Amino acid sequence: MPVPLYQAKADFFRTLGHPVRIRVLELLQDGPRPVRELLTEIDIEASSLSQQLAVLRRTQLVTATREGNTVVYELSTPDVAELLSAARRILTDLLADQGTLLAQLRGGPAAEPQGVPR
Repeated sequence: MPVPLYQAKADFFRTLGHPVRIRVLELLQDGPRPVRELLTEIDIEASSLSQQLAVLRRTQLVTATREGNTVVYELSTPDVAELLSAARRILTDLLADQGTLLAQLRGGPAAEPQGVPR
């Protein structure tokens, strides 16, 4: 019996639910990187990075190729970078709205809309 689409989407987003995995995907937006470069950019143990890379490989968000003794990772599709960009835009909009609310709470210029009694 096939998995319903909503379940597959939930599983996909769970894969993205770890900060190290998101950071790896962000770094790979600039192009393929060997594991040693990822380790210098992400301050975690090699074994932890390896576990997170395995999850990303298993879900086919990244691919790995061996070049001699080095394993190089890259995004499996440019759509992953587009998804991360969309998430950044959404978060930017949400935080901008929160900033406006915060300014209102602090009595900033937009504290009281014109024509609205206290």
